[in-house]
Amino acid sequence: MGKDYYDILGINKGASEDDIKKAYRKQALRFHPDKNKSPGAEDKFKEIAEAYDVLSDPQKKDIYDRYGEEGLKGGGAPGGGGGGGVGGGPGAFSYTFQGDPHAIFAEFFGGRNPFEQFFGARNGCTDEDMDTDDPFARFGRGGSGMGGFPRSFSSGMGGMGPHSSVVKKHQDPPVIHDLLVTLEEVLLGCTKKMKISRKRLNPDGRTLRTEDKILEVQIKKGWKEGTKITFPKEGDQTPTNIPADVVFVLKDKTHPLFKRDGSDILYTAKISLRDALCGCTVNAPTLDGKTVTASTTDIVQPGMRRRVSGEGLPYHKRPNRRGDLIVEYEVKFPERLSQSARDTIAQVLPRS
Repeated sequence: MGKDYYDILGINKGASEDDIKKAYRKQALRFHPDKNKSPGAEDKFKEIAEAYDVLSDPQKKDIYDRYGEEGLKGGGAPGGGGGGGVGGGPGAFSYTFQGDPHAIFAEFFGGRNPFEQFFGARNGCTDEDMDTDDPFARFGRGGSGMGGFPRSFSSGMGGMGPHSSVVKKHQDPPVIHDLLVTLEEVLLGCTKKMKISRKRLNPDGRTLRTEDKILEVQIKKGWKEGTKITFPKEGDQTPTNIPADVVFVLKDKTHPLFKRDGSDILYTAKISLRDALCGCTVNAPTLDGKTVTASTTDIVQPGMRRRVSGEGLPYHKRPNRRGDLIVEYEVKFPERLSQSARDTIAQVLPRS
C-alpha cells in the first residue's frame, strides 16, 4: 500500500488548502532536524515535505486522490496496468520527489531559521514550546498581533503560503560601480563586459556560494557622463534578502587631446604671440582621426573660440547628428626678447 500523505500531515482527505498549509507548518516545525534530534526526524522531515509538495499542487493532488501513490508515480490506476486513456489512470504523468526539504521549508517560511525569529526570548517563547502539538499556538504568549502573532510580525505577513514570507524581505541598497569609457567609445558605441563577484544561494536554500558573472553593458552612441545602467537583483543573495541592483555609472576617461562639454568636444590649440596678433590657421584633430582647419584673421582675444560644426559627439536621442568641435586658443608668450625686438614692438603696438 502506498504512502498516505494526508496521514503524514495529520489531516483528513478533503482538507482545504489552508488546512494543508497549517498542517505542513505544524509538522515541519515539529520534526525539523535542527530542533528535533530524535532518530528518524530527518526522514520524517523529508516525508512531510514530500506530502506537502503533492497536496499543495492541484494537479498532483488530483491524481493522488484518484489513484494513490502508485498512480501518481507512474504505475497507473490500481489494476489498470498503467493505461493512459480516459478512465485508465494518470497516463504519462510520473512524479518523483526530488525537492530539497530544507529549500521547501525556507521558501515556506521566508528564511532558513524561523525558530530564531519566532521563538526567541523577545517573543516570550523558548525551545520547550516546540513540544506542543501546534507550536504556533504559543505565539499568543508573546503579543496580541493577528492570529496570536506578535504585532511586529503580523503587520508585515501578507499571508502564509508556500510563496509568501512571514518576514517581509527588503532589497539591499544598490551596488554602484564606475564604468570608464573613452570618448571614442562614446562616439561609436560599444559593448563592455564587466565581471562581478557575488554570493548566491545553493539549491538547499541555506548555504551560499561565491560565483563570478559577466555582465554585458551596451554603451550607446552619445551617452552622457553620469548615465546609469542598472542590472536588477544581480547583487549578493541570502535566504533573508532581495538581492541588490548592480548599477554602473558612466565616467569619461581622461583624453590626451579633448575634453567633453555635453555633445561638444573641446580642443586647445597652442599658438604663438605672433599668430595671435597677426591671424593664423590651426589644423585640429578630430575624434575619428581626421584633421580639420580653424582659421582666423582677427587678433586672438583671451577666451576666443572657433567652432567646427558636426565634429563632436552624437546626440544620444538623435545619434545621426553630432555636436561641434570647439577650438580654444592658448597663446604661448616668448620666454625672452632681444632689445631690438622690444624696440620694434614698442614702436608698432599702441600703448592702450
